[in-house]
Amino acid sequence: MITIFNENKKRYGYRRITQELHNNDICVNHKTVQKLMKQLGLVCQVRAKRKYNSYKGEVGEVAPNLLERHFKTNQPNRKWVTDVTEFKVNDQKLYLSPILDLFNGEVVSYNLSRHPNFKQITDMLEGAFQKLPNKVDNLILHSDQGWQYQMKSYQNLLKAKGITQSMSRKATCLDNAVVENFFGLLKTELFYLEKFDSIDQLEKAIVDYIDYYNNRRIKLKLNGLSPVQYRIQTVGVA
Repeated sequence: MITIFNENKKRYGYRRITQELHNNDICVNHKTVQKLMKQLGLVCQVRAKRKYNSYKGEVGEVAPNLLERHFKTNQPNRKWVTDVTEFKVNDQKLYLSPILDLFNGEVVSYNLSRHPNFKQITDMLEGAFQKLPNKVDNLILHSDQGWQYQMKSYQNLLKAKGITQSMSRKATCLDNAVVENFFGLLKTELFYLEKFDSIDQLEKAIVDYIDYYNNRRIKLKLNGLSPVQYRIQTVGVA
């Protein structure tokens, strides 16, 4: 238990540690794990998150909410979600813009930038598009009503790829709860646990965390597998 806890940098609570023990053929009850963790002083660290808000009113065309909080799909590349979050270190800011696949919660593509500009969004999209065929069908990309997603250039990029745009209702963060939860995990499991002296240091740590999140961090709802492991096991796509 101590090894699992330390290898995951104090990010695992008793439920996830129980699952990891089961993954290693160690059969133990979750109540026992909870009791032993308390005795050993193994406490999962959690702090509240702060959300970056990119809403600037209706500066372009607002898409309908096609996702309607239906956050499940049994196939990859059917429902994607995106948003931007902000980090601050020594009066300098860093912005993360990812795309998550609702099939397994995997980060399909992401971009880190010192400024929340439109190039950040287009670079993120280009990375995601490389994982798709030239033209796709039945793929929804959902976001909030941030100014980036209302831009005609953004909407044209999606249309050219065959992607259907969806947007949350104004001031309704629950309409994009999955990506909000991801930001919360990243901040509680990384940003609030470590002391960062520079934006460069934070940027490297986020890159490492996303690799960890995709490939090694297990999810109970994915049968104790990481997002990539689940995708490979379920649909056989590496």
